[in-house]
Amino acid sequence: MRTIVAIVEGHGEVKALPALIRRIAREVGEAEVAVSSPIRGKRNKLLKEGELERLVELAARQTSDGGILILLDADDDCPKQLAGALLQRARSARSDREIRVVIAKHEFEAWFLAGAESLAGICGLPETLEAPEDPEALRDAKGWLRKKMPPERCYSETVDQKELVGHLDLDLARRRSPSFAKLCRDLGALLGRDEGASPRA
Repeated sequence: MRTIVAIVEGHGEVKALPALIRRIAREVGEAEVAVSSPIRGKRNKLLKEGELERLVELAARQTSDGGILILLDADDDCPKQLAGALLQRARSARSDREIRVVIAKHEFEAWFLAGAESLAGICGLPETLEAPEDPEALRDAKGWLRKKMPPERCYSETVDQKELVGHLDLDLARRRSPSFAKLCRDLGALLGRDEGASPRA
């Protein structure tokens, strides 16, 4: 059984990411995958020398033969440049572990926008929900979700992310979101599926 240990920045991802990893694993033919509870670190600290390395070391201690996935929001940074810099630091800390870094363009919720039609009627979202023309171009995906919900139903990362992950059309999100497609490729690589491996940043 493959083991994945993730490092994330948000409370919502701590709950939602394991469910998303399991869904993607089943899609690539890995029905059995052990997903540890993600290790959470504050983004501003993770970008500083020493903190990411410390969490990578902590993740490495949780698995002897599995992979480490680092998932952060890009916010206003360039996803490719940020992923490359973090990957270099992470591999310097533990070169004996298979590590991948995925940066969601702007934020995790952009992936929900990419598969918006599959989330119609979920968590208070309208039955007529349609994705924006370019989901990853929107800076405030959380705000987009909030506006689509009724006034009495405010979007909550810790409450809604896991539920939305469970209904998200993975193929639709992958086709519309390059950063989500990279997540799928990188998880395929961590799970030993060479055909799903992404180029190293």
